[in-house]
Amino acid sequence: MIKVFIVEDDPMVLDVNIGFLKRLPFFQFCGSATLGVEAVKKIQELKPDLVLLDMFLPDLSGLDVMKSIREQEIPTDVIMITAARDAQTIQDVLRLGAVDYLVKPFRFNRFKSALDAYEKMWNKLNAKPSLKQEDIDEFKQMQGQEEYLPKGLSDKTLKQILLVLMEQTEPVTAESLASSSGMARVTVRRYLEYLVQSNKIRVNIKYGSVGRPSHYYYI
Repeated sequence: MIKVFIVEDDPMVLDVNIGFLKRLPFFQFCGSATLGVEAVKKIQELKPDLVLLDMFLPDLSGLDVMKSIREQEIPTDVIMITAARDAQTIQDVLRLGAVDYLVKPFRFNRFKSALDAYEKMWNKLNAKPSLKQEDIDEFKQMQGQEEYLPKGLSDKTLKQILLVLMEQTEPVTAESLASSSGMARVTVRRYLEYLVQSNKIRVNIKYGSVGRPSHYYYI
């Protein structure tokens, strides 16, 4: 079982996340905290495998909690859960080693996707004394590092489109995203299709009375 600790100061959101977690059989909820200082102390005591960490807490930021965990060399992984969408915060979190970044509000499917990917990584790391290159490449992809893309796609452009999409407050069309990013619409559409196929983003299709249906993309 993978032990999971949740840091969240909103009681309703905490209950929702615990409910989500209990729907996943391989994960065990082992405790929670509403304050950053309390979280660091309990994480040190309980040593969970995974921490679901909110960015905005009454006393410390989620970044401060992550820094403290790393400084104390507590052996735990972190998935950040937050409403923060700015590129700088996302970059700071990834640099500290978060294995995923969930933007509120999110649905159960996105939550499940993040934890399923973590379970796959956890199982491989705990089942083998050594890993193959393809195993390591999977971990690199989870941590936001360069991945092997289909021919014609650029890692730099992919990350740029993802960052612009993260800044959107609601689902957007490829045309709107192209305008926001300054890229050609056909280029943006190719990357969005790849991101949908690789389950990194989602798409809603709306059908009108005439013409082609509209595709709205979101994380």
